Parts: sequence; C-alpha cells; structure tokens
Amino acid sequence: MARHPQPSHGVESPYAWLRLVVSLALMTIGGVGMYGSAVVLPAMQADFGVVRGDASLPYTMTLMGFGVGGIVMGRVADRFGVMVVTLIGAAGLGVGFVLAGSAASLWYFSLAHGLLIGLLGTSATFAPLVADTSQWFDRRRGIALAICMSGNYLAGVVWPPVMQHFIGTVGWRTTYVGIGVACVVTMVPLAFLLRSRPPVGAVGSVASTAPAPVLRSARFVGHSDPARPLGLHPAMLQFLLCVAGVACCVAMAMPQVHIVAYCTDLGFGAARGAEMLSLMMGAGIVSRLLSGWVSDHIGGLHTLLLGSLLQGVALLMFLPSSGLVPLYLVSGMFGLFQGGIVPSYALVVREYFSPMQAGARVGTVLMATLLGMALGGWMSGAIFDWTGSYRAAFLNGIAWNGLNLAIVGFLIYRARTGRAPVGPRTPTGALPG
Repeated sequence: MARHPQPSHGVESPYAWLRLVVSLALMTIGGVGMYGSAVVLPAMQADFGVVRGDASLPYTMTLMGFGVGGIVMGRVADRFGVMVVTLIGAAGLGVGFVLAGSAASLWYFSLAHGLLIGLLGTSATFAPLVADTSQWFDRRRGIALAICMSGNYLAGVVWPPVMQHFIGTVGWRTTYVGIGVACVVTMVPLAFLLRSRPPVGAVGSVASTAPAPVLRSARFVGHSDPARPLGLHPAMLQFLLCVAGVACCVAMAMPQVHIVAYCTDLGFGAARGAEMLSLMMGAGIVSRLLSGWVSDHIGGLHTLLLGSLLQGVALLMFLPSSGLVPLYLVSGMFGLFQGGIVPSYALVVREYFSPMQAGARVGTVLMATLLGMALGGWMSGAIFDWTGSYRAAFLNGIAWNGLNLAIVGFLIYRARTGRAPVGPRTPTGALPG
C-alpha cells in the first residue's frame, strides 16, 4: 500500500525543502559514477595498456546505462516510490565500484560501469530525484529543480580531487573499492528520509487530477495545449528536444570527459586536470542556480537558448588556450556558461507537456542528454586517436552545439508564432474561470 505524506508534508512545505536537501545529497554522492572513469582515465589506460579511444569506453557505457536506467528507474519510482529506487542505486554503486576495482580487463571494467554503476547506480540518483522534486514544488519549481540538479555538478567538485588524492596514494583500484563502500554507508540512511509519496493532488503527482498551476514563466510559454505543444505533435516536440539534448551534450562532454587527459598531454599533470574539472563543476553549480532563477522569469526555452549560446562561446575559447592559467580561466568560464542547460530541458517538459506525462518525458529527455555525453566522450577520444590532438575534437563539439542552437531557435520561433494568451495568476495559482 502506498505511503501517504503527513498533513504537514505538502507542496513547498518545510518537509518539501528537507526532501530537496536530501535529494541534493544523494545526487552528489551518486554522481561519482559519472566522474569516476574520467578521473581515473590516465591511470586506468596505463594499467590496461589501451589507446585513448578505448579508454573512453567505460565512460560511454556508464552514460548509456545511466540514460536507459533513468527511464527504468523512473517507472520503478512511479510504482514503488523514490526510496526503493535510491536503495537500488546504493546497491548498484557499491557492488559496481568494488567489481570495477578488481577488473582484470578493460571490458570487465566497462561492463561494471555500464550495468552496475550506470544502469542501476547513478541513474537512480538523477532522473527519479528530479521528477520527485518537481512534484513537491510549484511556484518555485525552477529554482528547486536547479538546486536538486546542482548535485550532479557538486559531485564534480567533490569527487575529482578526492579521487585523485587517493589514486596517487593507494592506487586507483583501492580507491574504487573505497568509493563503493562509502556509497552504501551514506546513501542507505538518506534513502529512508524519502519514504513519503507526493501529496495527493500535487502538481505532477500520479494521483493528481487537478490542473497544474501556472508557473511564473507561463507568460513566456506559447501554444501550451498539451495535445499540440507549440502546434506540434507531442512526439515531434519530444523528438526535437531529444536531438537538441544529444547535440548540446556531445559538445559539453569534450571538456568534462577529457580535461584531465588533455592536461596530462600538455605536461601539466593529472592533478591539475582534476582541479580544472572541479573548478568547472563548481562554476556549474553557480550557473545552475542562476539559471533556475532566470528560468522562473523567462521560461525554459529562452534559458536553454542562452545557455547553449554561451557554451559555444566557451568552447571557442578553448581553442587558443594551451597555458595553465588560461585553461583554468576557460574551464571556470565553461562551467559558468553551461551549467543551466540540462535543467532547462526538464522545465521545458513541465511547461509544454501534460503533468501526468512529466515523469516519463523528463526521463526520456534526460536520457538523450546522457546519450549525448556518452557519445561525446567516446567521439572526442576517437578523434584524438585519429588526429593526435584535441583541436579537432573541440571543433566537433562546436559543430554539435550549433545544431542544438538551431533546434532551440526553431522551437522559440514556434512559441512566438503560436503564442496563446495566458491569463494572470489567481491566488490559488490556477487560470481564472
């Protein structure tokens, strides 16, 4: 039988904010699955004696498992609650990191990453927590989603320097085993704080039959009929958002996945690269929070366009930057510019699709962004192997970013040409009579 929340556990209640803090912590811990293989890449490549493209395979398999797992775990969360999903994630990360740390070959290591760390582990601490958070907030949904999804970047701040320290002292294999144990010990107690289900009648709740409140950004939403969002068939809009998600994240993956290896190739060492990755993710947290505030005022599509445009500028700045100080500056700039992109997709889904479809559609679009990260991580390594440098890989990322800009621009054009008037908010948050 489904567990219902206490009367004080309503939308935007103190309990809702507590859940947000817990979700942030869980996403930060579980995010190690995304960054682990990137930080360990040089040491793991040397251990297994493989080329850079092959050494990028574990990251690709992690993100592929992460993407598929987001949809699977989302459906499990809809049926059994997010607590169950989080416990599954703790087990997947714990077993996955221990087995990967004892891997005798690259394929064994990659399978542990893809099936356990990605599919069962990290996926449980991303899309399900995002969808759950969206059901506990209405007026402040944009900033709440931004805070929740900052855990993904906070993981990038915390884990790379910690991992690099232990890799240098006890080796990457022992470090992996320690991470697995730490995930289980910390995530299980936190999971039990998420026992309550979304309030009956909450926006986006599976039990809700009430119309969704109008967001503060609603005046920027064009033709928002869920049957014909932006005047398009829902499947077409979903497809375009997924292609845009793949494109922007192929571009995003180049610096995030390969900055440690790039610094190693330039002679600065893996430790400096890990610091740059940490700086990138730290700036991404600031960007994600600012973008959440902005999106509550200008809407998801316009926030997405702004983030994608600035990401393209940062990628261009990497091309002439080969010194240590310029790389630190551009890494921080890149994180500051692109941090709000992925949360914008979740908000766009909530703006243009039916609340009853939000969980599955958010999971699908986030899967596309993860597929883009996976493809971009592998593609950048392969291009490096073909050309002997990362310059062509950066140019490849810029081209994919251009595709994303074109799609988002088209959707904004559709929103403007198909705009339907939206009335003012009533005290209850619904459209007047």
